Amino acid sequence: MRRRGRRPVLLLPGGPIAFPDPELADDEGLLAIGGDLSSERLLFAYEHGIFPWYDEGVPPLWWSPNPRAVLDPAGLHVSRSLRRVLRSGRFTITWNRDFERVMRCCGDRPGGTWILPEMIDAYVRLHESGHAHSIEVWEGSDLAGGLYGIQRGALFAAESMFHRSTDASKVALVYAVKSLFAAGTRLFDVQLLTQHLASMGAVEVSRTEYLARLPAACRLPVDLDDLELRY
Repeated sequence: MRRRGRRPVLLLPGGPIAFPDPELADDEGLLAIGGDLSSERLLFAYEHGIFPWYDEGVPPLWWSPNPRAVLDPAGLHVSRSLRRVLRSGRFTITWNRDFERVMRCCGDRPGGTWILPEMIDAYVRLHESGHAHSIEVWEGSDLAGGLYGIQRGALFAAESMFHRSTDASKVALVYAVKSLFAAGTRLFDVQLLTQHLASMGAVEVSRTEYLARLPAACRLPVDLDDLELRY
């Protein structure tokens, strides 16, 4: 039986940087409505297992779903065909070379997107202050795929990924998981389990477990400025 929670709390733009307890949300995870996309509010949200996700024309919606999807190196599934791609030299991988372009490509979806102009502005600010990062996958001079996410200590919250060439998003994800955990990451959040993420080894944990693991991960210092890329 899915758990019913109380109605989401209304947040005022420019108001106090605070959210209700995420465990008060129902399993869908809608926790609060409104507020703003200031860097302070966004970072506070990720530190408490909350993220924004909403459509154009509505105020920000803040979520903490149950269950939560995570991925780690031990569970990462790399098929034999993907291993051949990784070894082929077909792609060149970079770190933080073109964050805004990766984000815009992630938002370029025929069915619409939650990656709205104000989201791009807010996350580019986080990138410029060292809290948001991207992996780019290049095929020659073309940006073939990539992903971006938010870092809080040893937490990396992957927000979205895209591909323009076959396997490019898978390559980005493999490099992200392997490289970030080698650098000290301990919690790699992918928010919601999709068929694609499940095929790569992502699993679901309860919101309670995720929130229990989160504070220690956020407190652990991890330097991703000069990340060594590996697969």
